[in-house]
Amino acid sequence: MANRKSYTADFTQGSVAKHLLRFSTPLFLSNLLQVVYNMVDMIIVGQALGKVGLSGVSIGGDVSHFLTFIAMGFSSAGQVIISQYIGARQERKVGTFIGTMFTFLFGCAAVLSVICLWLRVPILNLMSTPAESFKEALGYTTVSAAGLIFVYGYNIVSAVLRGIGDSKHPFIFISIAAVMNIVLDLIFVFPLHMGAAGAALATVISQGFSFICCAVFLWKRRDRLGFEIEAKDFLHLDREMLVKLTKLGVPMAIKSAAIQFSKLFVNSWINSYGVVVSAVAGIVNKFSSITNLLSNSVNTAGASMVGQNIGAEKYDRVPKVMLTSFLMTVTASILMSLVTVLFPETVFGIFTDEADVLKVCMQFLPIAVLLFFGSAFRAAMNALLNGSGNYRINFVTAILDGMVMRIGLAVLLGLVLDMKYIGFWLGDALAGFTPFFIGLVYYFKGNWRTRKYVIKEE
Repeated sequence: MANRKSYTADFTQGSVAKHLLRFSTPLFLSNLLQVVYNMVDMIIVGQALGKVGLSGVSIGGDVSHFLTFIAMGFSSAGQVIISQYIGARQERKVGTFIGTMFTFLFGCAAVLSVICLWLRVPILNLMSTPAESFKEALGYTTVSAAGLIFVYGYNIVSAVLRGIGDSKHPFIFISIAAVMNIVLDLIFVFPLHMGAAGAALATVISQGFSFICCAVFLWKRRDRLGFEIEAKDFLHLDREMLVKLTKLGVPMAIKSAAIQFSKLFVNSWINSYGVVVSAVAGIVNKFSSITNLLSNSVNTAGASMVGQNIGAEKYDRVPKVMLTSFLMTVTASILMSLVTVLFPETVFGIFTDEADVLKVCMQFLPIAVLLFFGSAFRAAMNALLNGSGNYRINFVTAILDGMVMRIGLAVLLGLVLDMKYIGFWLGDALAGFTPFFIGLVYYFKGNWRTRKYVIKEE
């Protein structure tokens, strides 16, 4: 038991603030490193190839990120289910569930990889890829699609560790990947002149190495982590566990897909305004990733804490998790807004020194502040929505947040009101507040005070 406690955290007792800070800090650092090594792709390629390289990495990155919607949705669902099993003291079911999740998601990765490689040219045409950057975007997309299984694999093993309350080891493995990615980026892009494809290859190799390290760690310590699993479990789909995974995973995947699809829709229109705006779109995407750093970390940590406490039927601790999450993210958003508004040339100058690109970046400045606060406001509510395991409310959020609001506001502001690319960016930023309002209603209705969605079915 002593060994297990070094990996498995009990969030059903003790200080909520201390648990949240301790659990979310490694998650934040992990997310920061992921953003950093993704930004390195853009910075290095941008310095080597200018706006053509920035546009290629931006569009190729949009496509490859869209392909992860199943991994993001189902791994988040898996994390919640595992955390509720831990909270309900039903650890014996965790091993069977992990085997089912691995088998299912690896199959999905293989299918999506083949489809993207087959349709990559038509997809880039649908994205309104500028002719100047088409070759670079194609290279980035091809390599990323071929290595998709590593992205899925890392999401799975990270979800397992987060579900049992261990955020420290995913941080260690992603740190190794970040260093490897930067080194390989410099080698592939400059001496070997591989352009955007080289940047993608550096990312795939580093993600693959990180996944393998994390999977070996998980396998060797499975007894100390508190669950039983055998090699044959990875080739078998347990029907009961698959039903639980898909019931919660489908709406979460739809939510992820809808958001990514809406971003592809928005960016396809933005790309039509030319290579300069397309290059800025890449910077905006990285900027959005930065705004989500703390929000996603707190949301992920909060979801595990909410899941454990609902599993243990300690509902009085859930509001404390949400309030602490809100205070953390809003404070960070205020600080990031001040830095961006006071030093915009320094912030945007990290990516490029081209005057025409920086001019458009300055137009984006007020929208950046909206992104910060939208990200902060939705973190606590997403922790509740995801941690409760309520697949119905997650499905509603998916449709409203991912499709109706994002695409609707983008079309209204960008096309109907003729605000052009600024309207598309503004619509996307405003849509980011949607989960906050949905979560607010859900919280006060009190339907989350039950384990029936995952642990106990009606």
